[in-house]
Amino acid sequence: MNLVKCEICPHKCGIDRTKKEIGRCKSTDKIKIALYSVHHFEEPCISGENGSGTVFFSNCNLNCIYCQNYEISQEGKGKEISIEELADIFIEQQNKNVENINLVTPTSYTLQIIEAIKIAKKKGLTIPIIYNTNGYERVETLKLLEGYVDVYLPDLKYYDDKIAMKYSKIENYFEIATKAIQEMYRQVGSPKLDKRGMIRKGVMIRHLVLPNNIENSKNILKWIKENIDEDVYVDIMAQYFPTYKAKENNELNRKLTKEEYQEIENYVYQLDIKNGYMQELGEHEEEYVPKWDI
Repeated sequence: MNLVKCEICPHKCGIDRTKKEIGRCKSTDKIKIALYSVHHFEEPCISGENGSGTVFFSNCNLNCIYCQNYEISQEGKGKEISIEELADIFIEQQNKNVENINLVTPTSYTLQIIEAIKIAKKKGLTIPIIYNTNGYERVETLKLLEGYVDVYLPDLKYYDDKIAMKYSKIENYFEIATKAIQEMYRQVGSPKLDKRGMIRKGVMIRHLVLPNNIENSKNILKWIKENIDEDVYVDIMAQYFPTYKAKENNELNRKLTKEEYQEIENYVYQLDIKNGYMQELGEHEEEYVPKWDI
């Protein structure tokens, strides 16, 4: 697998990224990042007291009309760096005593990331590597990451492919994402936490509940319950708000109602999903209060 005929993600565009040809994700052969920072607002087992060493990569292989980071993912905001510079960022983050290296939207740069991890490990990188992805991944690409990634943090967005096309301009999302998650699980299994409650290895699946799409969420949760080990962690997120093009969409131009989220919460208990997190809707419309347990 290479960048001369890129087939890193399921789009398999086949373009030559070394000659600046542009495919679906708009990435070239150069790594492009928007920022790197110490992030304290991930799940408790990821951020902990010291924060997560996040690296936000520019561009994305989905086109979600509600993306909260659309300037980075859709408009390509960021700067180009070398593989060596990325490795140095990993070491710099570790020197800040972060809990892990958190690669956000890394898919387009998988091959370069692997090389950066190799370099960083030679320089003393020891903390866990988290692969934080939208879930639209090729199994063949994920296999290249085996041994380099400790924690997979995939989204599982859509059960209905019609919804996936409508909101993210993507085909066969559910089939592709579920196969990808099963491969992730094969590699690292259910979460393994250290004595401080920090994740060291394993899969945690995220799902963002969308307004007017409660059945989609229920079907996602049901699939997880029936197809992945019951020890897997699930993070059910209520943080949706209309942004980017969703402001103009009649189905998505509002936040969740309390009734919608209560229906999902009841369904979680009905399914008896044992591990994970839920974000609880606050009393005020603007307020989202994390509820870090199921």
